[in-house]
Amino acid sequence: MTQSVPALPRSLFVFSVLYGGMVCIAGVLGVKQVALGPLAVEAGIFGFLLLVVLSSAIAELHGQAVATSLVRLGFIPLLVSAALIQLVLALPHDPGMYPPAIDAFPIVVGQSARMMIAGLISYGISQTLNVLIFARLAKGTVTGGGRLLWLRGMIASVVSQVIDTLLFISISFLGEREILGLMAGQMLTKVVLSIVLVPFLITAFVALGRRLDRAPA
Repeated sequence: MTQSVPALPRSLFVFSVLYGGMVCIAGVLGVKQVALGPLAVEAGIFGFLLLVVLSSAIAELHGQAVATSLVRLGFIPLLVSAALIQLVLALPHDPGMYPPAIDAFPIVVGQSARMMIAGLISYGISQTLNVLIFARLAKGTVTGGGRLLWLRGMIASVVSQVIDTLLFISISFLGEREILGLMAGQMLTKVVLSIVLVPFLITAFVALGRRLDRAPA
């Protein structure tokens, strides 16, 4: 007798694929510093905010354990992409390659070992914390039962992004440069973006996930 394999919910499949892509691209986007009015931040924050929103949306739709597992699985594309980058950097370039790109490529994709370790640690801790805070808030008497989704997502994002900044900048630059000013500026920008963007994004992604799961196979 053949056993049927439980179908993976559509929202979990779609969000997991997007999550893996954001894990890989966020570090590349971080090479550019963008100005948002008076605020300045590395562009990778947009990818990381999507990671926060996706993990929170999955926690809302499929539970804390599933979202935490997704965060842990996120280390796989992170490590594989880092290994591939080092392999490509070590290989000789084609003599016919566009000359400005020869010097630009290592700058865009290359990171020191210290920064890679900082990225792995800050990713794992901040994303796990985001899921934990979001799930705990859902059990509260005020915000539980699926209420105030936007507020739970925003609070979890603010706290996790502050921790992410503390860890990444401290591990990457402590002892090499002054970090307090850099840390304060990054924290302010991430908190503002979390307050402005996350409430709308988390509401939209949870609504999209519920619609995907209702759609006929």
